[in-house]
Amino acid sequence: MAWSANQYVKFEDERTRPARDLLAEVPLDSVTYAIDLGCGPGNSTELIVERFGKAGVSGLDSDLNMLEAARKRMPDTPFVEADLATWQPSEPADLLFANAVFQWLPNHLNIFDRLMDGLKSGGVLAIQMPDNLMEQSHLMMEETAHAGPWREAFEKKSVRRKPLPSPSVYYDRLIGKSSRLDIWHTAYNHPMENAAAIVEWVKGTGLRPYLDHAGEEHRQAFTADYLERITKAYPPLTDGKVLLRFPRLFMVAVKK
Repeated sequence: MAWSANQYVKFEDERTRPARDLLAEVPLDSVTYAIDLGCGPGNSTELIVERFGKAGVSGLDSDLNMLEAARKRMPDTPFVEADLATWQPSEPADLLFANAVFQWLPNHLNIFDRLMDGLKSGGVLAIQMPDNLMEQSHLMMEETAHAGPWREAFEKKSVRRKPLPSPSVYYDRLIGKSSRLDIWHTAYNHPMENAAAIVEWVKGTGLRPYLDHAGEEHRQAFTADYLERITKAYPPLTDGKVLLRFPRLFMVAVKK
């Protein structure tokens, strides 16, 4: 599943807001070694550098298109290609920061446990993940997937990612290595110009595996079917805009 930095940054302000909110809860005054995990085009890395300075801050991602965009954006910051399923910091870190990446890794509980071992005492693991699978934006993806000539592909193999565990599951997994652990949800309500804008938003993230799985020959028809459903699910408000509700899960763990 190839990513598109250009598609992703169409809604950069909305996508960066959760990273900004997460970073605000990181209880550190300074860092000497901080890594932005799943850095994407560098928008979240930029926030870390703005707060702590560029010394010791780096980003990593598995997608070359995202890394290219990040390097153009921040040429003085190191960005490396790595697979978060197996990556571990080369030395104990002050901050491991992850904005909207681990929802794509079904075994992320095991990864979090391992990453806690990669922190200094007092170091911070800060994570944000979309928790929106029950929102209309994602339920309509499933409806479309099983409604058209592409349905057989989805009946053979689902691309719907697994729902996130409950906060209590994360708490039980992380508290043994944490001196402090905060877990919370925030539901953003993003004003969008229209239903088509919602489709453009999710093209950069959640809709991508559906379009890939449907196949290039069905891409336009799949998108049109999805847009029709989104238009019905998100009726316009008094000013003609629609509200995209977007719940997200946040965690800040400080290592013992």
